[in-house]
Amino acid sequence: MTEGPISPEPRHLPDRRIPSGARPRTREHALTVAAWLAALLVAAVAAVGCGYLLWRGVPTLGRALFFGDAPPLLAMAGLRPVWDGIWPACAGSLYLVGLATLLVLGPGVGCGIYLAEYAGPRARRHLGLAVELLAGVPSIVMGLFGFTLILVLRRTFVPQANTCLLLAAGCLALLVLPPLVVSTRAALESLPHGLRLTGAALGLTREQTVFRVLLPEAGRGILGGVMLAMGRAAEDTAVILLTGVVANAGLPAGLLAKFEALPFTIYYTAAQYQTEDELARGFGAALVLLVLSGSMMLGAGALQRVMARRHKGEDAWN
Repeated sequence: MTEGPISPEPRHLPDRRIPSGARPRTREHALTVAAWLAALLVAAVAAVGCGYLLWRGVPTLGRALFFGDAPPLLAMAGLRPVWDGIWPACAGSLYLVGLATLLVLGPGVGCGIYLAEYAGPRARRHLGLAVELLAGVPSIVMGLFGFTLILVLRRTFVPQANTCLLLAAGCLALLVLPPLVVSTRAALESLPHGLRLTGAALGLTREQTVFRVLLPEAGRGILGGVMLAMGRAAEDTAVILLTGVVANAGLPAGLLAKFEALPFTIYYTAAQYQTEDELARGFGAALVLLVLSGSMMLGAGALQRVMARRHKGEDAWN
């Protein structure tokens, strides 16, 4: 009896499968690298833009950029007109941002408080939708709204109505209202519910709890929204283009007067310059606007840190 061929014993091949724990780690590393690359790309773009602006704008900085041939003290006091400098535009931007902030502060914070603490589900849904729709309105449409409002007033109740600083600030206030409402609401809703219970346990009314307990705790978030609104108001051009800004208005004579502003000065110079010196002044104005906006943001950050340290000190004392 013959035996068949003996089959070789099976060889044990090495297991080449990737361990199950290695795949999540690989994906995690890939996402980390992608996030770092995205952050570096954003930083590089910002650095290139700021570097180019510094390269073109720094050589123009000086008294002539701000005041031209006018004496600085007399120009700042409004006793001498400034024809070749950007001082009237700087002053007009400060007036515009300050007035828009004053107009939007009460309605924006108040609406955020109402949505976070008082509104029912139905009112919160409808009012929140209205705020979102207002946030989606382009700035040029807001400028057209202000211009149309003036036309309606001229034909009906106020024949002397005209575009002015107050109208521009009001339209800017409407434009920056949604971010302030959203930031105020988010700052209040992020607070722990225990703070509300603490106020009730101490015998405080709902209004006292909101204004004495919740608002101080949410101050940093609300301040961030205010600074965001101020930064948006400082850089917008389309709104003021249709509501009162002109090229050579000088210092604003009042709320109903024409005015100058840095964004419009930059736009006008870039579109109408005749010489390289005029273009250089446009870069100088852009650098000044960047410094003003950055200073506001840095000031807001410093104020937030001061508020945080004070809050920690009060907690430690208590």
